[in-house]
Amino acid sequence: MKVAIAGAGSVGTAIARDLAANGHEVLVLEQDPELVEQRRSELPGVQWIAADACEVASLDTAGFAVVDVVVAATGDDEDNLVVSLLAKQEFAVPRVVARVNNSKNQWLFNESWGVDVSVSTPQLLTALVEEAVSVGSLVRLLQFQGGTTHLFEVTLAEDSPAAGVAIAELGVPRDATVVAIVRRDRLVVPRGDTVLQSGDEVLVLVTADVEETVHTLFIGS
Repeated sequence: MKVAIAGAGSVGTAIARDLAANGHEVLVLEQDPELVEQRRSELPGVQWIAADACEVASLDTAGFAVVDVVVAATGDDEDNLVVSLLAKQEFAVPRVVARVNNSKNQWLFNESWGVDVSVSTPQLLTALVEEAVSVGSLVRLLQFQGGTTHLFEVTLAEDSPAAGVAIAELGVPRDATVVAIVRRDRLVVPRGDTVLQSGDEVLVLVTADVEETVHTLFIGS
């Protein structure tokens, strides 16, 4: 897989390092030439390009027309939005992942700006804290598909209406899917006849319009 990353800061460099170690072809665009030279000596297995990722000509020269994934990982939300939009509209990149630096800007990172998946570090950290201490509440972990679909986690309380019920009998709406269950540190692949238990950590993929319904199914009114 060929991946292009905008931004050679700590986040972009860490992503490049991991992807290259996993055998992917990685190129990174960074407008600071000195930082590019520094990163090139640190990670020679990655292609480093000194260029402005917000300019169409730079992306064209870098070969964005043939990349499989673009990661907008700069420390500036405006730049990440511009990179995402150009990658999707000018080069039809199949998948665009964007970093959200300020959680107040989360609502902008959607398909209108070419973003397929947005990752907000502050929001993710908050979700992980809530996930660790919350029982009987829906905790949003990730956002997909331009903001219309979210991955939620819910730890079933003892009085959860879903406890003791098979997934097929829950009445989960068509726009929601139970994707995984963690039960006593063991991963359970959900099937229709899988009976949920109190204490289960349930991962559910949900679209915004059925979020309230899913809340009622797993938590109650």
